Amino acid sequence: MKSAVETLNPTRVRLSIEVPFEELKDSLDAAYKKINQQVTVKGFRKGKIPARVIDQRFGRGAVLEEAVNDALPKFYTEAVNEAELNVLGQPEVDITELKDGETLNFTAEVDVRPTIEIPDYSGIEVEVDAVEVGDEDVDKAVTELRERFASTSPVERAAEDGDVVTLDLEAKVDGEVLEDGVASGVSYTIGSGELLDGIDEAVKGLEAGGEATFASELKGGSAAGKEAEVTVKVTQVAARELPELDDEFAQLASEFDTLEELRADSRKRLENMKQYDQATQAQERVLEKLLELVEVPVPEKLLEDEINTRKHNLEHHQLGQMGIDIEKYLEIQGKTAEEFDAETKEAAVKGIKTQFVLDELVNKEKLNVNQEELTEHLMRRAASSGMSPDQFAQAVVEGGQVPMLVGEVARGKALAVVVESATVKDTNGEIVDLDDEDGEDGEDGVSAEGSSEDAAEEAPEAAQDKSEA
Repeated sequence: MKSAVETLNPTRVRLSIEVPFEELKDSLDAAYKKINQQVTVKGFRKGKIPARVIDQRFGRGAVLEEAVNDALPKFYTEAVNEAELNVLGQPEVDITELKDGETLNFTAEVDVRPTIEIPDYSGIEVEVDAVEVGDEDVDKAVTELRERFASTSPVERAAEDGDVVTLDLEAKVDGEVLEDGVASGVSYTIGSGELLDGIDEAVKGLEAGGEATFASELKGGSAAGKEAEVTVKVTQVAARELPELDDEFAQLASEFDTLEELRADSRKRLENMKQYDQATQAQERVLEKLLELVEVPVPEKLLEDEINTRKHNLEHHQLGQMGIDIEKYLEIQGKTAEEFDAETKEAAVKGIKTQFVLDELVNKEKLNVNQEELTEHLMRRAASSGMSPDQFAQAVVEGGQVPMLVGEVARGKALAVVVESATVKDTNGEIVDLDDEDGEDGEDGVSAEGSSEDAAEEAPEAAQDKSEA
């Protein structure tokens, strides 16, 4: 076999491959054997039909077609490996010449990873929000904790903001009661915004036994997005009572003995959360600066596939679970279809560029992923997916996704290398040290490398190297 490579543009090549006919022998033998198992010829046992009879009865062309289809992936892969190409996606194959007993010539056009030059990135400087926790932030956190321990008691008065009411609901569309539009004994806190638009105004001022009707757009169910006439009946009004803010509350709501200790712990937790947010902000801004420094051509077919994948996932997974379609989503977001398409394309381009640049950094910095790092990343991904680590690991192995996870970890390490070499200052002009090894990520400390994996996680699956025809 002989092959030659022609560069069509920075992200696409054409392979021209010549295969001597004798190299098709194994594929021809396999073609005859396959056809033997599929056809019946009178006078011959199944599987024992001579090649000349198959040629006569079914045509030599059918055999050649089967043999070529079998041989093309092997010769294409050999040519890719010989040229040391990092191909992306599937090739477009064109058989240019097939002479029985002489030669097979074909071409294969395929996208390839562009050659990327990583410049000196040590001079990157970014600014992030300062970590500042005021007394009002602590007050808010303690108040939220206090509200979690609130109790309720029925009252004989009109419902007010903050009260917990028990409701019976009935929704009609075009005068017809919906099958899934009836509910009873629904508990609702007035002002929480957790039910239908307009319900707060309808129930405020009603006592137990009171009833009101209002119009609202349904958020889910069989008539999601439609205007409905909703009848609501209040069966109970209960007032929320907050516990006293004292040492006894601290002992009830935490492991601390005093309110002062509880407030100090709340302050520390808020600081750690803001430090984690600060680290994430630093990684995002460093990545943006890095991408500005590097010229990255994007393969058109890969970009098209990535855009389609993102749209499919949004429409058929995220919006499907919410019970709305793309038109309703755009209405809620206040976007036109053109704006949505432009944003999707921009995000896809950034995702592809991010993967290409970070993968090149992995190679340049000779970064490896060990078992411990992979396990830690798997645990984080399992937690975010709502699956147990064992379930997630099994799904990853069965889906052949281990290389994808390894790539995520490696890209996270590459981004961490760049972040560590960058100058990060907060809005107060203070240098930010992201290399804090105390505690757990996002809770008792900040790990730049761990959260960098999250920042590098969204790289498109379509950009993985593939070399199968």
